[in-house]
Amino acid sequence: MSSNVYRFRPLNIGRWVLWSAFALVLIVAPVFFKSSLAMTMLSQMGTAIIVCLSYNMLLGQGGMLSFGHAVYSGLGAFAAIHTLNKVGAGDWHVPVSLIPIIGGFAGLFVAALLGAVTTKKSGNTFAMITLGVGELVWNMSLMLPEFFGGEGGISSNRVVGQPFMGITFGPQIQVYYLIAVYCFICTVLMFAFTQTPLGRMLNAVRDNPERVEFIGYDTQRVRYIAFMIAGFFAGIAGGLYAINFEIVTAEVVGAQRSGAYLLFTFLGGSLFFFGPIIGAVLMVFAMVMLSELTKAWLLYLGLVFLFMVMFAPGGIASLLMMNVRLAAYGMLRRLWGTYAALAATAVLVVVPFAAIVEMVYHVKLNEALGPVMHFAGVELNTQLGATWGMTVLALVVGVGLFELVRRRFSRQWNQIQEDIEAQLVRQQAH
Repeated sequence: MSSNVYRFRPLNIGRWVLWSAFALVLIVAPVFFKSSLAMTMLSQMGTAIIVCLSYNMLLGQGGMLSFGHAVYSGLGAFAAIHTLNKVGAGDWHVPVSLIPIIGGFAGLFVAALLGAVTTKKSGNTFAMITLGVGELVWNMSLMLPEFFGGEGGISSNRVVGQPFMGITFGPQIQVYYLIAVYCFICTVLMFAFTQTPLGRMLNAVRDNPERVEFIGYDTQRVRYIAFMIAGFFAGIAGGLYAINFEIVTAEVVGAQRSGAYLLFTFLGGSLFFFGPIIGAVLMVFAMVMLSELTKAWLLYLGLVFLFMVMFAPGGIASLLMMNVRLAAYGMLRRLWGTYAALAATAVLVVVPFAAIVEMVYHVKLNEALGPVMHFAGVELNTQLGATWGMTVLALVVGVGLFELVRRRFSRQWNQIQEDIEAQLVRQQAH
């Protein structure tokens, strides 16, 4: 005998608060950041969030290390820019606001074709296949100028068709809000995917593919479906890129772009859903601002990646969550002083190290400008031995102080973890 029984499921208030805060940030960001540079960066961040989250569907959720994810966002961008030109010529009648979806379907189509081959293997073999596919598409961009536009790329004009409620997508603020809407919807959909049986099975394929095969699931099919979904969202990001910049070049399918997605998704934290969002924001800051500040920005980026791999493989998100755990047990305040000391001594290491790097770059690349250079508001003469000596001495002192504080922090951290474990044992006993 069956009966319909109502089971009460309480609302997850914390999740509603987080999603509301995310939407609020997207809405009010242009109110506080009004300059043209800020609007450009905000628009790029929205696009980067979508593509990094789509990449993390492969890396973090499925354990698939891909070196060619830019293929799907890039080809989605080319599909969108060609669609935009068709709309401008009057051949097609598609609202500009829906063109990113066409880019998404282009990414889905290409992912369905290439994924049928790449997802037959996993692990290192999958990574090498994606690298080869990425290089194949990159070389096709040079062989097919009719589609890829050669070295100059394909340009367009996003102000086409009839305005809808005064929206022409001419002003950057209108483009930003279009990107923000897509960013929020795509983020919600990708998070919802992680809660589905397919999303959970993808995690299982990542952690123990042999057991998944043993219980009757086809691991290749799971990877293939996830690969296509990731390609769809990457294509949407590519479509938004095309609308934002109104030009698409072969660079968008290159290995450097794929490497950036990998690097910053990892830095943000691939094991947490919000990690790629952090990585996407950092990616825009690095490529827009850091690259303008110094010619050595790739060196700094590589060193940060190296240290994160060695000391914080879970990315920035894992560091945040570990401290959230401490706060939940009321023990974070015990580390405030040590954190301040770590930050201060880290500055004592970073500043002289950066000064040495900038002086080397100045000597090698800007010798014609003379021996004097400016760094952090200070004049440095690269021909004086005293300048190099003082900088190296400051670096050695900074490294020594940082190491002392780091050892103290390590002892405190281990003690706090022991205290938390003891507290958990007491709670279980009661």
